[in-house]
Amino acid sequence: PPESRDYVVFLLLHGCCDIVVLIHRPYVQTDDSHCCRFCPSAPACGSSRYALALLSSYGFFVVYSLRVNLSVAMVDMLNNTHQSNTNHSGTVCPRHSNPAVRKHNHTASVYNWDSETQGWILGSFFYGYILTQVPGGYLAGRFGPKWLMGFGILGTVIFTLLTPVAADLGAGYLIAVRVLEGIGEGVTFPAMYTMWAAWAPPLERSRLLTISYIGAQLGTVISLPVSGEIIFYLDWTYVFYIFGAVGLVWFVLWAFFVFDSPNTHPRISEQERLYITSSLKNELSTSASNIPWRSIVTSMPLLAIVVAHFSYNWTFYTLLTLLPTYMSDILGFSIQQNGFLSALPYLGCAVVAVLSGQIADYLRETRKYRTVIVRKSFTLIGMIGPAVFLVAAGYTGCDYTLAVTFLTISSSLGGVSASGFNINHLDIAPSYAGILLGITNTFATIPGMVGPVIARALTQQNTIEEWQIVFYIAAAIDVFGAIFYAVFGKGTVQSWAVHTSFYHAD
Repeated sequence: PPESRDYVVFLLLHGCCDIVVLIHRPYVQTDDSHCCRFCPSAPACGSSRYALALLSSYGFFVVYSLRVNLSVAMVDMLNNTHQSNTNHSGTVCPRHSNPAVRKHNHTASVYNWDSETQGWILGSFFYGYILTQVPGGYLAGRFGPKWLMGFGILGTVIFTLLTPVAADLGAGYLIAVRVLEGIGEGVTFPAMYTMWAAWAPPLERSRLLTISYIGAQLGTVISLPVSGEIIFYLDWTYVFYIFGAVGLVWFVLWAFFVFDSPNTHPRISEQERLYITSSLKNELSTSASNIPWRSIVTSMPLLAIVVAHFSYNWTFYTLLTLLPTYMSDILGFSIQQNGFLSALPYLGCAVVAVLSGQIADYLRETRKYRTVIVRKSFTLIGMIGPAVFLVAAGYTGCDYTLAVTFLTISSSLGGVSASGFNINHLDIAPSYAGILLGITNTFATIPGMVGPVIARALTQQNTIEEWQIVFYIAAAIDVFGAIFYAVFGKGTVQSWAVHTSFYHAD
């Protein structure tokens, strides 16, 4: 008909018959292979999938606020007299004047922990975190991701509330509690990737996942300065009590409003359910219980993600755990200034991550670039850029403004990788995305375990020169990971990940 431009022709092969079907264009979704699928579009506003994105974002806010608040609290948990006696650096910048007076008497305990003990305490979380990565992906696929993620975070909340008691009992008890927190949080990302495999339409992945995981950045952005304020006006114990309460509120909302898949959601519209399930029908394995472990562990595209994830996290966790220490011991900022300035890099990262998600999906929807090109480009920018500015930050001396600016730019550019390697698991094997994320996050957790220990071992005198070495190591690892992924990364659904003949092209 004259209005044929508003329709798409489908040739359906059914036995010996060829059937031609005309379908109105708004009900068609195209993918990277330039093929079309019948899937009625569903608006984003008020949708169940975007509600899931927001609630999961709140969940990751809790996850990261509980993970990083110790980094700020540690500054106030230490006996300052003991620290000043053990710090022999002659190149630390002069401290900033802080005329404000604390409003309340502080009764919380302080401890005489040396640099090595601090490193073990800050890194202990990741010893538990690494244990539940692969099991988390497997259990989420077997029993469903909703309650696995819910109870994982609830367990972390409970142990967070016990942190002050553990610290009073001794460093060993605090390390044990942090390990248990890590075990609880270890299932969260694999569980959420498993859930998104059932909820995220292919051409909305970058948007939905960046909204979901921006909560991690916001948790860092908000918890760092708020922790500083809580410590300033109350004491460091309230950091764990207040954020623990925020976590309890999240668990109640998660329990009542989230479901494992569109098919089990009682309040989702039929239009949205059909849109999601139709768009994913040809990507998901028809035999999810038969996991192709050999193909997974020998997959070069997966190895590329592993290397990139490990490399990116070395820089990320080094700054996440030690940036407040750097702001205090080198740049000389007070506990209040420390929290706000330590949060700036992660605020920039959160903003850039959301913007990059919009741009990445736009480039894929308009078919200007293939998925693999988008993922590699965003990874290169999001890893090499931060490496350059991290090294530059080490040479700013006591120029406070320039140092904070470079650190902020470094972390902000890292947000670009949120639409690069970080969600590539869903491109190459959506049916096993949780398991793949568990595998890559297992290796990517190692920097969190050893990074703070190595960094504190290298900075015992707290000189600028020592911190330059720390930044150089992180930058070199970042660049290597970016190049490795650019060479070996893929954007296709791998043949072992699907049991049908149709899958996304590169």
